[in-house]
Amino acid sequence: MKKLVWFSFLVSAVLFSSCATASLSKYHGIGRIKKYDIYSEQLPDSFEGFRIAFASDFHYESRFGKKRLPGLLKALQAADADLLLLGGDYRGRNGGNLSELFDVLYQVCVPYGTYGVMGNHENNANYEIVRQEMERTGIRLLEHQVDTLWKGNQYILLCGIRNPFDLTKNGISPTLSLQAEDYVIMLTHTPDYVEDVDVSNTDLALAGHTHGGQVSFFGRYTPAHFSKYGSRFLSGLKYNSAGIPVIITNGIGTSRKDIRLFTPSEVVLVILHKY
Repeated sequence: MKKLVWFSFLVSAVLFSSCATASLSKYHGIGRIKKYDIYSEQLPDSFEGFRIAFASDFHYESRFGKKRLPGLLKALQAADADLLLLGGDYRGRNGGNLSELFDVLYQVCVPYGTYGVMGNHENNANYEIVRQEMERTGIRLLEHQVDTLWKGNQYILLCGIRNPFDLTKNGISPTLSLQAEDYVIMLTHTPDYVEDVDVSNTDLALAGHTHGGQVSFFGRYTPAHFSKYGSRFLSGLKYNSAGIPVIITNGIGTSRKDIRLFTPSEVVLVILHKY
């Protein structure tokens, strides 16, 4: 009898977790806005309070389908960001009209624009489809490139990584040519890149790919293996071996199986602060 009660409790908890982010969130289909306050001595004074919205792993359409697009727009607008960053994996394994997704992203008005990188799902035809959608909607694709964001006479640098899984071609980080005193944000699809490669001069990295495991227990274990480092870079604020912070988002959509347990889909909001 006790086993039956315990089993019923577990089933109820799983079912509640599975539907809670879709039904209880005020951003329908988007579980939450996850906020991080990041402090650094390197940050120029004029960028105090600078707000960055970060979204990744849309996999449109997967569990994240057309009915959830308004929730995504609402969440991104609620972040009230200065800059929007996109972490890759835009199209789901079941396909999907990416114009619908990028039309929504186009509606997010941010003073410093929208930048993105590609994910592992942007291969073959998908790469060209996404590239064209980015060009159509004015999103800047950063592939082993660095751009400068100015506020008055001060600036921060934004670096995007091209295909972080191919280290033969892309295993030299563009940040190595930058100055240690610059404040540099790296955008890469997988968090493994910040451990696999020397990313010196990076002050903060943003990554996706792991989906938080999609099914996770206590945020520490997942049966899925999206990273070769296991659960080390599963979700949240982590650090590579050199002590460089990397924020890993749970992402928006799903892959492999259209299920989430204890890993709410999310938009990340990063607020920069000067020490």
